[in-house]
Amino acid sequence: MNIGIIGSGGREHSLCYKLKQSSKIDKIYCFPGNAGTSEISENINININDFKKIYKEVKNKDIKLLVVGPEIPLVNGIVDYFEKKNINVFGPSKKASRLEGSKLFMKKFCKNFKIPTAKYEEITKTNQAEKIINKFKFPVVVKSDGLAAGKGVTICKNKKEALRDILEILNGKFKTSKKVIVEEFLQGEEVSYFVISDGKHYLPIGTAQDHKRIGENDTGLNTGGMGAYSPSKIISKNIENKILKKIIKPTIKSMNSIGCPYKGILYAGLMIDKSEPKLIEYNIRFGDPECQILMMRLENDLLDLILSTLNKNLYNQKISWIKKPGITIVAASKGYPGKFKNYKEIKNLNKIKYTDFQQLFHAGTIKSKNGKVLSNGGRVLNSTVVDSNLLGARKKALKILDNIKWENKYYRRDIGFRAIKKWELFQEDLKAKN
Repeated sequence: MNIGIIGSGGREHSLCYKLKQSSKIDKIYCFPGNAGTSEISENINININDFKKIYKEVKNKDIKLLVVGPEIPLVNGIVDYFEKKNINVFGPSKKASRLEGSKLFMKKFCKNFKIPTAKYEEITKTNQAEKIINKFKFPVVVKSDGLAAGKGVTICKNKKEALRDILEILNGKFKTSKKVIVEEFLQGEEVSYFVISDGKHYLPIGTAQDHKRIGENDTGLNTGGMGAYSPSKIISKNIENKILKKIIKPTIKSMNSIGCPYKGILYAGLMIDKSEPKLIEYNIRFGDPECQILMMRLENDLLDLILSTLNKNLYNQKISWIKKPGITIVAASKGYPGKFKNYKEIKNLNKIKYTDFQQLFHAGTIKSKNGKVLSNGGRVLNSTVVDSNLLGARKKALKILDNIKWENKYYRRDIGFRAIKKWELFQEDLKAKN
């Protein structure tokens, strides 16, 4: 079977890496891919939203299955388009993709079906802003209704900041929507919870904790994600049962009830406070960088899981994991998430030792005509390591990035700091008892 992967980031490289392990797959094509995917698949340089051109190549290359990585083509209806062409596609429909594509749809959905989330208000006109802001205690969360590549959310400490951000969105800062959501600020610790669903049945497919801020100790601007570890250390069996009962199960059931059966990966961004989960947001695909470490820890044939969702027999599957924890550290172009320079040569990539427990996934990279690997984006490389403990995994992941040379390299050195601190305290306590 030939398959196609839609996307060009670290998430797509890790999906390519995992699917390459399946004996049932003959060849993988990436649309458009990156320098890393080109080593294990064939890249086809077509815009991910040009469905007609993709379809032409799908027919030419005899591709039987498309796996969609990013949210934008899903929200734009890529699944609906190819299903009409009788091509299998892994991902939710356009209607189901509203869970991520419209924060307003998501909030109303949660309200209607009693899924626990933050209290909110909608703003569509400038003269509403101050009146609505006065209903909230600070800090408040201001969100753009539509997609904004992980940058349409701000935490505002006072009225001045909130009004500024609200007016920017209303004036078209994010071209996808001019509607604003104002939410109460949720206290607690954030975590990512993933399930795979065939529209009726679902199967938990891992946990992780992302680090969205650009600076260490979770400071500075929001990004698409600067690193993640898996499994999450804060999800106990009791908390997981609550997540499934209060959030996942009613989501899958309720999407069915409104005529939008959810098929694909559902990623719930959650806040855990005093062992109680609340939904921050839905994502309609694997997270990035969470996907990278999940693909390293997953023991199942990913293709089997995907085909089970398409055939609606997911209930026959069981998920198996490498018991060891792992970490992904994102190396970005200096200046990200603001202005940064592209096309900087990346050196020493050939000196990396690749194993089943250690990979470097490419995100924003391209190859020059003479074969050099160049930076081509805000997030550039993802160092991903599985080890006996999280501290060991982080040290090895950092060593990989330390040895890579390029002019604009930037990465956090503290990914997983909360979990590692708890582990270190546990070890100290254990020594004291002995």
